[in-house]
Amino acid sequence: MKPLPTLRQLRYLVAVVDRCHFGQAAEACLVSQSTLSAGIQELEDLLGATLLERTRRSVLPTPLGREIADRARDLLKGAEELVDITRSAADPMSGALHLGVIPTIGPFLIPRVMPALREAFPRLRLYLREDQSARLLDQLNAGKLDAVLLALPYPIGDLETQDIGEDHFSFVCPTGHRLSGADSGQTVPAEDLLLLEDGHCLRDHAMAACALDGAPHNTTFQGTSLHTLVQMVANGLGVTLLPQMAVDSGILRGLDLAVRPLDSSRPFRRIALAWRRTSGRKDTFQRLAAALKEVVTQKEG
Repeated sequence: MKPLPTLRQLRYLVAVVDRCHFGQAAEACLVSQSTLSAGIQELEDLLGATLLERTRRSVLPTPLGREIADRARDLLKGAEELVDITRSAADPMSGALHLGVIPTIGPFLIPRVMPALREAFPRLRLYLREDQSARLLDQLNAGKLDAVLLALPYPIGDLETQDIGEDHFSFVCPTGHRLSGADSGQTVPAEDLLLLEDGHCLRDHAMAACALDGAPHNTTFQGTSLHTLVQMVANGLGVTLLPQMAVDSGILRGLDLAVRPLDSSRPFRRIALAWRRTSGRKDTFQRLAAALKEVVTQKEG
C-alpha cells in the first residue's frame, strides 16, 4: 500500500505556509520547533518534493507546497467534521462552538441571548469572534469558525442558513433637525446621511432601506461603529439610520436625539445563522438558531 501523509504532517505544513515562520507555526500547533521541522521534513521525504524554501532568516512555500497546503486544508476540515459528527450524535448541544458575529449585531444581541442560551444548553461552550462579514465568512469556510451570525442579504456562497428574525431601521437625527418631526414616509436626505465605513454590510443595508444605491451621500464622516455614528449625529454632523436592535439596546440613552421608524414597506435586514453545508453539526446549528429566534421574538413581542 502506498504510504500516505499523516494529518499531523499536513497540519504542520499548513501552519508554516500560513505564517511563513517556523517558530510561530510551532506555537500554533503546540509543539516544539524541532518537532514541527522534523514532521515537515518527513512529509517532503515521503512526497519526494521540496515544499518550503528555507533560508537562515525566512521560510517561503514553493508553488507545489502552497498547492498541497490548500488541498491539506480541505482534508483537515473533513477530518474535523468527522469528529464533529460523532460528538454531535451523542449530544448536539455540548462541547465547544466557535461562533462569529458581526459588530452591528454582537454588542446588541449577544448580551440579551447569552443568559437564555446558558440556561437552555449548559454543556455548550460558546467562543465568540467579532469581525466584519467577509473576514468571518473566510474563517468559516476555512474551518476556523463553526457558524456565523450575520445580516442578510449578503453574498455567502454555498452556505446553509436559518433565519432568526427581521431587523428594521429607524431614522435618527438631532431633536432640532428639520426632519425630527417628519412622518416615516419622508425621504431621508442623502447628503446628510452618515454611514459606516466600507466593509460593513450595514452600510449597504441602510442605503437600500433609503433607496440610495448609487446616489451621492455624505462621505466626509464615516463611522467605524454604530456608537461612533450616534455620537456624530448627537454633535450635529448629520443624520443616520440605526437597526432596531441597536435602538432597543439603549444606544441612544442620554442623548438629545429624535427617533422614528422608517416606513414598514422599506427593506430591512434579516438576521441569520450560517454554517458550512458539509458540517456534521447541522442539528446543533438548527437548535441554536431556533433558541436565538425564540429570544428575539419574545423581545419583539
